[in-house]
Amino acid sequence: MSLVDDQVQRLDAILDRIQLARAAPPEAGAETEEREQQTQGEGGNENGAITAASSADSTHAAKLKTLIRALSTTASPRRLLRATRLREAIAQIPQSGDASASSINDEHELEWLAIGKAAIQVYGLILNVLLDQTIPLNDSIWYWDDVLGSYAYTGLYTLQVSPQKFWHSAKEVYADAKRRYRQNNLIRESAQEAGQTLSEGWREFYGLVQQSIEDRSLAHARTRILSPFALCRTEARHKQENVKKLREQSATAIGLLVEEGLTIQEDDPDSHKSWKNNVSKSIWLLEGITTHAQSVKSTWNEFEYDVIDMVDRGPTDQEPSQLVNRLLHILDVHIPEQERQSERMTKEFGKPSRWIRYWAPGLLLFLSSGTLLRIFVNRRAEIVTWVRELGATTIDFWYNWVIEPTKRLIGTIRHDENSELAVMSKDSLRSDRESLERMVIDFAVQNPENGTPYTESQVAELRSRVRQGDLTAVLKAYEKDIQSPARGAIFGNLVRALLIQVQKTKVDVEIAMNGIDSILKSQELLFGFVGLAPGMVVAILAFRWLSSTFGRRRGIQQMQQQGGSVRLLRNIDRTLSKATITQDGMLSYKDNGLLLCDVHVLRQTAIKLIPGKMHRDFIEDLNDLLQTRQGVERQLKVLQRIQWAYSKWLR
Repeated sequence: MSLVDDQVQRLDAILDRIQLARAAPPEAGAETEEREQQTQGEGGNENGAITAASSADSTHAAKLKTLIRALSTTASPRRLLRATRLREAIAQIPQSGDASASSINDEHELEWLAIGKAAIQVYGLILNVLLDQTIPLNDSIWYWDDVLGSYAYTGLYTLQVSPQKFWHSAKEVYADAKRRYRQNNLIRESAQEAGQTLSEGWREFYGLVQQSIEDRSLAHARTRILSPFALCRTEARHKQENVKKLREQSATAIGLLVEEGLTIQEDDPDSHKSWKNNVSKSIWLLEGITTHAQSVKSTWNEFEYDVIDMVDRGPTDQEPSQLVNRLLHILDVHIPEQERQSERMTKEFGKPSRWIRYWAPGLLLFLSSGTLLRIFVNRRAEIVTWVRELGATTIDFWYNWVIEPTKRLIGTIRHDENSELAVMSKDSLRSDRESLERMVIDFAVQNPENGTPYTESQVAELRSRVRQGDLTAVLKAYEKDIQSPARGAIFGNLVRALLIQVQKTKVDVEIAMNGIDSILKSQELLFGFVGLAPGMVVAILAFRWLSSTFGRRRGIQQMQQQGGSVRLLRNIDRTLSKATITQDGMLSYKDNGLLLCDVHVLRQTAIKLIPGKMHRDFIEDLNDLLQTRQGVERQLKVLQRIQWAYSKWLR
């Protein structure tokens, strides 16, 4: 909700509370009922006339109540009605007809209430129009500052406006030559000369054009002392001064509108009487602002004086019908004319249009379009192949480095057996250990140490030691046969003992691999994220680059918004510090209007920067900042609070 919506809603709520305060007490209903019962015994014709009048009165009152609801701020989510809808509603406000005195009085109050709500809507519409016209003027002032602050920008501006100046000069030369040609024709006709041929006419006209150019050159010989560069700087300075005047005048209009328009006070004991005069005076103020804002005054003080003088000379005891006509006249005549004049002055004094500023790059692009098209046609096959390969590479990268790692990561989280990391198979170690156990037991049973066969208990004990890695029975035989390797290899058990040790080494290696496998499984989720990270990083960087190149560049836009908010705070501080203080210690209308413009823009910017809960506090502080009746010192303190309390988001 904008600043204008808040202002309109506040005024509408005050008007509603005033009407509720003056509502009739409950006892009035009983007296009315008794009065109706006393009149029931009278003649039938009179009773029928009263019933018809009451029916007409109720229809009239119902229509007024419907219009009041339509003009209220609670009628729709939009606080302000559109200009066409508002005009239709105001034109439908009926006037009191022939009825009883009490009915006319009640309907008269409803008419005033409808006019008051209509005036509030027109007030908000004009305030919106003035804000929309004033705020963009800052861009024009900054543009002329750039042009005047740098010789490079001045040269660029000279190049940009050169076609426009040439066109205006050509039109003036053509108009002057045409005027001289018509004068010569009149002289010949008066002298009764014979007609000339077409070629002779064109030759004469061409000579007149040359003569006009020579005369213009002599007439502008004094200005030729200044270069086109200096003339453009003078022109830019003149336009900047007019834009500043237009901005100050519009700010004064906003200040007048906010400070003097619809200043309804609900705590006034005579508010039910004074608010009507206030509405009538405010309508004159609306008309005065829209009337005098159609031209640039020499100073903003002159504009302020003209508007206040018009309001003071206007009558305050007008009837509802006259006020309705004035509101319709404002909507039909003054607002459209003021918008047209403002657009004309902005176009005349503001920064040039885009056609003027970018005609040189556009012309260069147009002239080189043939070469660019020829290059595209000659290398069409290469470009198509490059685009196709780029698309295939992008798809493969997305699938192989983003989709597949993501699937494996999800499978790891869900303990999917197909996605588990493993260096070796599950049953490999178990089968090798059982094979080693059988080999050692068979070797020990076939080759007992003392020649005595092993008993069942000894075999069980031996099996237990082998499971713990004890191969003493095999190693003793190996140590015995290794003393005579050749004889042990042929007649002994050297080869068999050696192969058993190879199996033992294999089992040891598998045990170590199993430990590594356990470590991998314990960190399987981490490895899943590590596998997914490169693809995600590249994808995120690519998306950020694409969004920053072809999108709105939200990061840069946010930095620009923060920089703009700092500049707005600086403008507010500068306005309050250099303000023209009235005798009451308050801001002048011009400074108050400038403050309102900056606060309006700052409020819209803060919607994207400050979070929800803090944003409500921020709006409350901005409302405190706009309390001009508290004095400039209080406003500066509020500004300091805003600067330190919300610096996290505004800087």
